[in-house]
Amino acid sequence: IIALAIIGLLLAAWRLTSLFAIRKKVEDQVKHLDKPNTDNPLGRVLATAAAFENSNQGLETLELKIDEAILKEVPQLEKAQSMIKLFAAIAPLLGLLGTVTGMIATFQAITNFGTGDPKLMAGGISQALITTVLGLVAAIPLLLSHNLVSGQSKRLVQILDEQAAGLIATAMETRSANNSSSSSKNSSQNSSTKKEY
Repeated sequence: IIALAIIGLLLAAWRLTSLFAIRKKVEDQVKHLDKPNTDNPLGRVLATAAAFENSNQGLETLELKIDEAILKEVPQLEKAQSMIKLFAAIAPLLGLLGTVTGMIATFQAITNFGTGDPKLMAGGISQALITTVLGLVAAIPLLLSHNLVSGQSKRLVQILDEQAAGLIATAMETRSANNSSSSSKNSSQNSSTKKEY
């Protein structure tokens, strides 16, 4: 149980450290949206959007490409979360298993020697209580660390989604402005050709 807790907490510390580093890079990228840097998830999404924005594809295609780029980034941001959560769930179950085996040992001592000597029962009861405590002591920090890791990755995914929505809105504004300017040029050309007749 202790080894499980140590492995889970080391895994959580590694993920938190890497997520904080990624978050710093993403926050730096937010300050420089016009210069995508591919060393962070937001930069890769921006690079995908920039490469696609210059083409003559429709807005729906751009939106799908941006969504696809975000979906590629999410597994890297959520890596190892399920393992931490699994360790948090297994720890109390191992404690419960120890409790049951301790009680079995206690009842076997009662069966073999009777209830006359409490020292014979103390070993099994002690094992039951110690494993229960160890299971809970392992599960609580693992559950808290899972929550921290999950919260950090969700914040990063939220930043990606916000910036993607902003990119799509900007692309829509740009294209509608281009369409309206080309429409006004066409209507002015049509009115000038009508005046010539």
